[in-house]
Amino acid sequence: MTGSIPAGHAPTLEMVAARAGVSRATVSRVVNGSPKVSPEVTEAVQAAITALNYVPNRAARSLASRRTQAIALIVPESAARVFDDPFFASIVQGAALALAGTEYTLNMLIESELDPDKTRRYLLGGNVDGALVVSHHTGDHSFAHLSRSLPLVFGGRPLDPEESSGYTVDVDNEHGAAAAAQHLVDAGRTRLATIAGPQDMPPGVDRLHGFTAVVARAGLADDLVDFGDFTAASGAAAMRRLLEQAPEIDGVFAANDQMAMGALSALADAGRSVPGDVAVVGFDDDRYAATAMPPLTTVRQPSSEMGAEMARKLVRLIAGEDVESATILPTELVVRQSG
Repeated sequence: MTGSIPAGHAPTLEMVAARAGVSRATVSRVVNGSPKVSPEVTEAVQAAITALNYVPNRAARSLASRRTQAIALIVPESAARVFDDPFFASIVQGAALALAGTEYTLNMLIESELDPDKTRRYLLGGNVDGALVVSHHTGDHSFAHLSRSLPLVFGGRPLDPEESSGYTVDVDNEHGAAAAAQHLVDAGRTRLATIAGPQDMPPGVDRLHGFTAVVARAGLADDLVDFGDFTAASGAAAMRRLLEQAPEIDGVFAANDQMAMGALSALADAGRSVPGDVAVVGFDDDRYAATAMPPLTTVRQPSSEMGAEMARKLVRLIAGEDVESATILPTELVVRQSG
């Protein structure tokens, strides 16, 4: 049979070409996704590849195309934070699922706390074709600057416009926080407080702004603000400080679900019932929100879709396609028993 495989030998590009009745160069074009091959010829080559169980030589393809077929997902956070916060797991899951039907592999890199430049050196060393960056803090200048030599997509806008990579996927943090505040106002709560996130991160800034804007419009005092670092422990500490400052608090918005969980714990320790004495609303709708005691009212952000959209946008950038610079995904208030 034409193109049959000798015993003990793996199928080669030449064997595929012989079976399909085309040149070796044509098979190479099909394997590398060239649009310069007719659908009929592409179908014949694909049939030959399937019949012979041919697997392209990735190393040779990378050498020829100068592509690694790898994408890095960079998390500029400590390892403990990454594995404690469900947000990051959702981002990774979304990105991985979006890349499952492509030739790209996803390499997750947690930025070294001892040598932050290690990640930058890796990215510039030709190891990946592009990178996704999540949890972008003000001060991560090196990543923004890398966009001049490597396709980058950021999860969330940077605070400083000079750091902009030009390509971001974000959620409507301000609108989501405003919806949370309005829910508390509509429920008749009159002494509202917020546990805001870090102010060197856009979600922390935007969610605080969305909350205070609604409270001010309602004619309520907006001075009850404390800050956490998006961890449960910081939420509990902030809640205790807020109760010391204003024992009459009857509604709390926490800028993420982890801090809301901490707030629930601190309120229970203080003998305050939820939602009887104090209504609590979070942000994320992470996997713990529905099973909290009581189940947490929260703002759902599509974290998995955010990761998927980041990955899709990056693949298009690597391919040289025109890509929308900013994508904003909607949020949704999910009402449960905490407020």
